[in-house]
Amino acid sequence: MTDMRWGHGSPPDWRARIAALSSEKRGALAARARAAPLFAHAYAFHLNMRFGGMAPLDLAEFASAQGLSGLKLHVDDGEGSSLGRMGDGALAVFADQVKARGLELHVETSTTEASGLSDAVRIALAAGATSLRCYPRYEGRVSQIIAWTIADLRRLAEFDPQGRLRYTLEQHEDLKSEELVRIIEAVDNPRLGLLFDFGNMINAYELPMPALALQAPHITEAHVKDCLVQPDRGGWAHLACLSNEGHLPLEAMFVELLLLGEDRPQVVSFGLEEEEGYFAPALRFPAEAADPFIPARSASFTDLGDGDLAARLWREAAVARQQVKTIRAMLEEIATEAEGVKA
Repeated sequence: MTDMRWGHGSPPDWRARIAALSSEKRGALAARARAAPLFAHAYAFHLNMRFGGMAPLDLAEFASAQGLSGLKLHVDDGEGSSLGRMGDGALAVFADQVKARGLELHVETSTTEASGLSDAVRIALAAGATSLRCYPRYEGRVSQIIAWTIADLRRLAEFDPQGRLRYTLEQHEDLKSEELVRIIEAVDNPRLGLLFDFGNMINAYELPMPALALQAPHITEAHVKDCLVQPDRGGWAHLACLSNEGHLPLEAMFVELLLLGEDRPQVVSFGLEEEEGYFAPALRFPAEAADPFIPARSASFTDLGDGDLAARLWREAAVARQQVKTIRAMLEEIATEAEGVKA
């Protein structure tokens, strides 16, 4: 239910975009849509993993039962049973459990600072992961945050000298797309790309499609979610909602992401990150100074609310399952559209 009234102009016409492609591109798009590597994301079970006793292995079981390609798991997801609390032996066991289910593991952390990043690399390698996501969470001027993040990410080769992991830097609500690209190009590490989140550009006062276009040359992974865009102090906040019930042009973003890469898909994972109830305030504004100050902030958090805990946890799991169905149906519609266009 895309509604771009909060932005500028009409919603992008993804069907017209497909119709304008060559027959070869349409065929590739259809094949990629049907084979899109969908990953379970732990944030879809954020409350269950904080309050419901859900453990990392439970997410692997969910991914396997849903026929997904893998799972994305933060080092702290699962509280006492999280990857961050496991010793090397337990991490090795978990790696075997994930592999036995035919899944790929991606690990995530909410920092680029040396101590946290190096520890996340250690955990990811011990758990058999293939990818590690990070993002800066500094307080300071944007120019300072950019400089600090560049310095942090230049140490990746030191933390992983054999180059066993791929890395992604996520747009996480504060930095704009041009600033992220500046970081990636300055670090100049072929194993480092961008993770495109379907909604996080909103808080940086960017529109989805222009943000995607700017980031496109460097995007290797994505987080899939929808949200309602809300005015906030002259900027935009986002309130996450059920996929396809918000304001984001999901189909149009999928089409562009699936088209990236010539001989093979550039985007190697789509994390299904349903976040119903997650709220993020505006962090960038149209009238801000040339080098604005970004205040300190915590890692992502969804409020539990004051209702029935069991009911809240049940609904979270139910909408996570529903997102798998919604996104698969959306991808099939894209594939069918690509196949049905007459030359």
